[in-house]
Amino acid sequence: MNKSLKYLVISTITFTLGYFFLRTAYYSSQENPFANEIILVVLGTIATIAITAALLNKQSEVELEKEQNVKIFDIKSSLYFELIDFIEEIIVHRKISKKDLIRLDFLTHKISVIANKEVLKEYASFIMLLKKVSSDIDVTKSESIELSIKLNQLCSKIRYDLINKEKNVSDLKNLIFINNLPVKNNT
Repeated sequence: MNKSLKYLVISTITFTLGYFFLRTAYYSSQENPFANEIILVVLGTIATIAITAALLNKQSEVELEKEQNVKIFDIKSSLYFELIDFIEEIIVHRKISKKDLIRLDFLTHKISVIANKEVLKEYASFIMLLKKVSSDIDVTKSESIELSIKLNQLCSKIRYDLINKEKNVSDLKNLIFINNLPVKNNT
């Protein structure tokens, strides 16, 4: 059972038993109005303490979850940007060395630990293309364009993973694709 749920159950039982005890004391002290007032103050204090404790407990849980989400976001974003930087190096240098492939293997392991299912599916497709391109050491212009297009698709999944649930994903994919079309260069 969840720790906060156990705490809530124990608090509820304690509060209920205390309430019935004080209520009994209240009715038995009908002849003394001062005792009645004291009992009502104690009941109000107990209710305030119970509610405050429950709220503080819930706030602590929310804060911990928030900190955890921020850490995960930082790890994911740095890892995704590391991957994009790595692909940039390959496309700019137009070569894939054995050292690059080893580095890619380790990036793949890191990504497999942190990425969501949709990113992993798209990443697998991207890796298949990259392995096909790496069959020879040189990366041709058409292969770099193909890698860029595949990276665009991967970036849309990464954005969805990082920013969490855009409303219209198909429009987002189209915008990312249009924004990242290769620049025509005559060299």
